[in-house]
Amino acid sequence: MKLAGKVAIVTGGAQGMGRAISLRYAEEGAKVVVADLNREGADGVAQEITAQGGEAVGTGVDVRNAAQADAMVATAVERFGSVDILVNNAGVIKIIPFLETTEADWDFMFGVNCKGVLFCSQAAARRMIEQGRGGKIVNLASQAGRRGEALVLAYCASKACVISMTQSMALALADHRINVNGIAPGIVDTPLWVDVDKQFAKLLNMEVGEPKATFIKSIPLGRIEQPEDVTGAAVFLASADSDYITQQTLNVDGGSWPS
Repeated sequence: MKLAGKVAIVTGGAQGMGRAISLRYAEEGAKVVVADLNREGADGVAQEITAQGGEAVGTGVDVRNAAQADAMVATAVERFGSVDILVNNAGVIKIIPFLETTEADWDFMFGVNCKGVLFCSQAAARRMIEQGRGGKIVNLASQAGRRGEALVLAYCASKACVISMTQSMALALADHRINVNGIAPGIVDTPLWVDVDKQFAKLLNMEVGEPKATFIKSIPLGRIEQPEDVTGAAVFLASADSDYITQQTLNVDGGSWPS
């Protein structure tokens, strides 16, 4: 098991990629703190893990709140004694035409997608530095952070910010042997994308399901990404196998974007 003896925190862990990563980390031997704004959902995933013989605890967190991020890390330390891995998976998206994007829309997406990465990473990194044995931070970006899209300006910008933050954090924490890397998924079959499809359908005058089907046709590997498709990279970047890798964001998108 690649993560035996490690303690991992996964934000946005109640569903989708966060749930899949939490379950996979537990399979690989990690003790997992499943953190989410939806505390009931986080507890449910933690119960799934314990029912399968793993160790996990759910906790509620609004990643936009620095005090709550600190409390999330404190939960990991109180329950399991340390923090070795942080996965910044919590994220939000709104599909909004450029000219209709409001300050509130911008602040919402940057609050969760970027400020959340900052606060959670600061809280975890402080503990990792205190422990003195390094650590791993994995940030969930997106292929949308590699390019602009007409109807997704604020989200694309926020995920480009995550890629840039990954680089800066990696440099800032390198002396402490804390590796910081990212994953850029593509179109993932999650509850989030059900809502995204509905938003695109409304704006493009399509039937619900049609935008999603159109996007899937553009994926070179010929199918939509499943949450479990991200977990291999998430384990690799959290394990000793990636000890000499930092500041990188790995595309896991079925070949949708070349670099």
